[in-house]
Amino acid sequence: MSKYPFDKTEDEWRKELSEEQYRVLRQKGTERPFTGAYNIHSEDGTYKCMGCHVPLFESTSKFDSGCGWPSFDQSIEGSVEYIKDTTHGMIRTEILCANCGSHLGHIFDDGPTETGQRYCVNSVSIDFDKS
Repeated sequence: MSKYPFDKTEDEWRKELSEEQYRVLRQKGTERPFTGAYNIHSEDGTYKCMGCHVPLFESTSKFDSGCGWPSFDQSIEGSVEYIKDTTHGMIRTEILCANCGSHLGHIFDDGPTETGQRYCVNSVSIDFDKS
């Protein structure tokens, strides 16, 4: 039984996501920097989880960090779960969708805005809604 409200079997995830989306969202992969659709994207709207379509970030919190991935200085309250990540010889904080547990990226305390945060997000883990 999953601890997330939105739950699917791995077979269901594989059928609904592209190979790259599955690798990132379900296997905690990372897309190559500067390749994602939302790295350089500045329309007004909401960025949603690609897995379950729950709103995660508002466009007003997006900024260009120059890191090669979409960056936000805050998430929508309650939408993101934070997990200590000690893989690859580093200590980081992984961010997951709080609704379905999909891997989004990592958060760092080096953001240039008042929050001091930089949510570094894989483009394939989010979708954009203009509404």
